Amino acid sequence: MAETRTPEQIVRDFLAAWPRKKIDEIIDYFADDAVYHNVPVAPIRGKPAIRQVFEGFLGAFSIELVVVNAAAKGNVVFTERVDRFEMNGKRFDLPVNGVFELRGGKIVAFRDYFDLPSFEKPSGLKL
Repeated sequence: MAETRTPEQIVRDFLAAWPRKKIDEIIDYFADDAVYHNVPVAPIRGKPAIRQVFEGFLGAFSIELVVVNAAAKGNVVFTERVDRFEMNGKRFDLPVNGVFELRGGKIVAFRDYFDLPSFEKPSGLKL
């Protein structure tokens, strides 16, 4: 019998994949019609658009997404995280709350809530 991963384990595996910087691995966690919403900026719809955004992040940064706390109910997973970014030898940490909705073992909605200036000021990037 094949082992079935819980929604929480799928999300934890997805978050753990980022330091490897393998975009195909990261994008494979998403359903084709997924929505990624980096609140407070506009949502991104569909795997191709999400891939493009993530390629930008992976091209600019080394990223480690550290789970501080996680809770799951059904197919919804809430994470409290510290996202660690490194760019050109400069590192900064960003506190984030993320909410994931899954369907059939794939992420269909991924919303991250964070303070925008806390990302833009140390990175020098505008989202």
